[in-house]
Formats: sequence, structure tokens, C-alpha cells
Amino acid sequence: MSTEKPAIERIRFDLQIIESWIEPGSSVLDLGCGEGDLLHYLTHHKSVSGTGIERNESKVVRCIEKGLSVIQGDINEEIGDYPDNRFDYVVLSQTLQQVYDPSTLLHAMLRVGARGIVSFPNFNHWRIRLQVLLTGRAPVTRTLPYQWYDTPNIRVLSLKDFYHYSREIGFDIITQVAISDPEQRRNGRFVRTMPNLFATYGIFMIGNSRKHKRA
Repeated sequence: MSTEKPAIERIRFDLQIIESWIEPGSSVLDLGCGEGDLLHYLTHHKSVSGTGIERNESKVVRCIEKGLSVIQGDINEEIGDYPDNRFDYVVLSQTLQQVYDPSTLLHAMLRVGARGIVSFPNFNHWRIRLQVLLTGRAPVTRTLPYQWYDTPNIRVLSLKDFYHYSREIGFDIITQVAISDPEQRRNGRFVRTMPNLFATYGIFMIGNSRKHKRA
């Protein structure tokens, strides 16, 4: 009996979507991989050759305990050590809003990988708008549970912002989904109506068509 279904149910809904976009047997670099939930699934159920980069030492230890290949370090610095076209996919999950120089990092992702997968919380969700309107204070939600003075998020962006951003810095959005998963659990839902208002997260696969034309 296959064990794939239970394994999928043990990872977050957004990670289920990301893993579904990744072809079996491919090579993956996971930036800010946390405790390695995505890499662990991909390695054991899709025969992926996976590598991760994570700053937090305790999370790196958890990855190593799972038998994963993970480097402790800053993703902005460590990605520069990889050669061009080293990976099929480079994943940046729920981390873009914490990156100091996102344009440089995204270009680096598309240098070392054929495709990038990026996800981030939607700061334009209606609950966030309503909190700001009614309280006049920086919002705190289940998706964004930080106070203004201790948040790791240094960027505030919406799904619509990312669409405009893709045109400005010159990468292609290959596919995208908007989801509602406010508690970051296994069961979320897709948002197809007014996603910039009702989605808690956006997930995008990006690429560089000019890169592939040159190849």
C-alpha cells in the first residue's frame, strides 16, 4: 500500500502545492528551508536531489537528523557559491518579505536554477486592511503574528505588487496560485475570486524566458 498520501498530509498546504510543481528526479535548492519538511518529502517521495540553506542552527540540526543535506548560513551569501544552472528548481518559501535585497536574490535564484518558486504572505488581505482601518495600528494576525518591533518582515507586499515587480525587474511568472490558509495547517483552499483581497498567501513559479532563448 502506498504511503504517499499520509506523507502529503503531514506538510503544510502551501508546501503541498510547491511539491506538486516539482518534477520527480529533479534537483532542488531550498532557501531558508527551516526544519526541512519540504526537502524531506521531496527526497523520499519524488526522488529529488535536494540541498537546503538555513540560518537557524537548531533548524539545521533537525534537517541533519532527517538525513538532509543542509548548509548553515545566509541565503544571500551562500547562493553565490553555486554555478550557473546547477538546479532545476530554487525554492524561496515564505521568506521574500524578510529579504534585504529581493531583486538581487531573485536574479541569483534564476542564475543557479531553471525555475524559481516563491511564496509570501499577502499584506493586502482584508483582515489586515480592516485592522489598520479600525485600530490605526500595525496589524497582527494569525498569518502575521508579530508586533511591529519584533517582526522579521522588512517588506510589505501584496499579490498585485508582485505582478508589477515581475515586469519591473524582468522575470516571467510561469504559474501562480492564491490560497487561504491563515493557520498554516494541512488543509487550506484556493482563492480564485479577488485573490488580492481574500488570499493569505501567494505562490509563484518564476523563470527567465530570455535565459532559455539564449540556451
